Amino acid sequence: MTGIVVLGSTNMDLVVYAARTPKLGETVTGREFRTVPGGKGANQAVAAARAGGEVAMIGAVGADGYGERLRHTLEASGVDTDLLRTAEGPSGTAHIVVDDEGGNAKVVIPGANGTVTELGPGDEALIETAGTLLLQLELPLSAVQSGADAARRHAVRTVLTPSPAQPLPPELLAAVDLLVPNEHEAATLTGVADPRSAAESLLRQVPEVVITLGAAGSLYLARDAEPVRVPAPGVIPVDRTGAGDTFVGALAVALGEGRPMPEAMRWAAAAAALCVTRPGASTSMPYRPEIEDA
Repeated sequence: MTGIVVLGSTNMDLVVYAARTPKLGETVTGREFRTVPGGKGANQAVAAARAGGEVAMIGAVGADGYGERLRHTLEASGVDTDLLRTAEGPSGTAHIVVDDEGGNAKVVIPGANGTVTELGPGDEALIETAGTLLLQLELPLSAVQSGADAARRHAVRTVLTPSPAQPLPPELLAAVDLLVPNEHEAATLTGVADPRSAAESLLRQVPEVVITLGAAGSLYLARDAEPVRVPAPGVIPVDRTGAGDTFVGALAVALGEGRPMPEAMRWAAAAAALCVTRPGASTSMPYRPEIEDA
């Protein structure tokens, strides 16, 4: 098993399924509503734990029913929540519309996630024990920076998913080992639409980049290696929510086990492909035997 610490968000996803996403000012009729535990941090933690990693979560849930359910979901997947704080007030929520093509649009309300502005007691000691730290951008940037700095002090591999995309300070990128944006986030960060060119631009700031390309697979570039492109398995998507987080969680496990990057990317792609064939985020993430059999 590979030790992974996730410093990130927990949200309750409030998901509406409809034929299409409404335009501004328009009302459409949906066919189903679900509440699904999510948040990019929690999603990556669940994905990594189900893929066989030994995972611990740092973050915060609210003092409400959603918070209890979010904590239970993590623990049921085998994630250590000893350092998952409970903050006064509501848990974070994500309001998501999923269309018939499996695409989604969302609005995220931070809630308790907004209270995590820095590392708390015991957080750095936990990070020190890990092989990999997973970061995203649904916590305040000060907390993300604190986590990255702690990982750098202890030579822990740091993987950052730059979502939601925003300008990133050089000091944060300097502490990142592997950046995993999707093609839209890569374009936002660099101003370059072509994924290969965007990755080359990002290599000026980080040593390794994996850009996820949806149904087109993923692309890896590093300063000291040949580019690698891995196709995605062909599946009919039901809901793409959580696919990127599934990819990152599974990728972290595979790399922690010492698999070469191309093999790790193929394994992560198989996990993400299984995820999109099922509704929901954390509820759709596959377990290790399923990935191995894919």
